Amino acid sequence: MTLKPLALWAAGLLALLLVAGAGYFSLRVSNRQAAAPVHSLRPDDPQVLRVGARIYAQQCAACHGARSEGQPSWRDRGPDGLLPAPPHDASGHTWHHPDEQLFAITKQGLAQLINQPDYRTAMPIYGGVLSDDEIVAVLSWIKAQWPPEIRRRHDEINIQYRQSLSR
Repeated sequence: MTLKPLALWAAGLLALLLVAGAGYFSLRVSNRQAAAPVHSLRPDDPQVLRVGARIYAQQCAACHGARSEGQPSWRDRGPDGLLPAPPHDASGHTWHHPDEQLFAITKQGLAQLINQPDYRTAMPIYGGVLSDDEIVAVLSWIKAQWPPEIRRRHDEINIQYRQSLSR
């Protein structure tokens, strides 16, 4: 008779542990999936690049230059306290950032990405102006202009970034 209540208690405890463990595992998997990059650039897709080239010419070239050369003295703040538009070619720092960060900067702005709402920049926020696919297209076109070595290094940055999300 004394074993029956003990067995029920042990079964209940085991059930509780299984439910808690399943919940923990489910949370870990859903967090990884939520954090997984979903805006990978496609610099080898000719159709995406045609769209990206058109959008770059319309939306980006006025500041970043027709050849992605950026504005002069782009590392020095102007009289307004803002940094000029940086180059998107191999001489700039665009390729130092993973796809997801480039997408976030373009769509939501740098201030949101760095969690500093008061950060000022001349870069427009393109969420509501361009669709997600259009943002990917223009960023893909920019990447397609980089030399093979820079593209390879950017691919490595993306791999490292994705690995950091899965930890």
